[in-house]
Amino acid sequence: MEEYLQYLPLAYLNALEYCPRRFYYEYVQGEMIVNYHVLKGAELHDVADEPGMESIEGGVRRRRLIVWSHRLKLTGIADLVELSNGELCPIEYKKGKMGRWLNDHVQLCAQALCLEEMFGQSVRYGYVFYFGSARRQRVEFTPDLRLRTEAAVAEARQLAQLPSPPPPITNYNKCRDCSLEPMCMPREVRTLRRTDAMASLADE
Repeated sequence: MEEYLQYLPLAYLNALEYCPRRFYYEYVQGEMIVNYHVLKGAELHDVADEPGMESIEGGVRRRRLIVWSHRLKLTGIADLVELSNGELCPIEYKKGKMGRWLNDHVQLCAQALCLEEMFGQSVRYGYVFYFGSARRQRVEFTPDLRLRTEAAVAEARQLAQLPSPPPPITNYNKCRDCSLEPMCMPREVRTLRRTDAMASLADE
């Protein structure tokens, strides 16, 4: 049981790929700011994530499947997994529209790595369904994406050992869309760090 508790919930890889500081706040410190976007996303998932299995052409579809990887020490829930004509395909639901970042792709790839270990077969691609555009985006699980995902798992474990959050990122386009921006205060923190660094140089 103690070993199971060391398994990383794979959904936090989404936060880490978006911003390591956000990951630290959410996973290590358990912080969350509930706003409209968070509530709306939870509402949409409640509708889409009704557990169960149904038949589809050439196979079956399973909602809210618990997935895991002992090799990577990951666990989590796949919103939807389709088995059609012998191929497994994970599908992740997201509230908005397709973004410019790869955080959703990394989360989905982590699900694929879990499915491959669980069922002993290759998972070549999956989909992210965006409620904002009501469309699926196909995600190929390329060697580069797989390496990036496994690197994110390793980074998550390193960050979880830090005594305090890592420095803010410099991509303020991400900060603008982040629900934790009021808590993180990236601009203010970076300004204070520059001020402290300049004061240290003046004292030398």
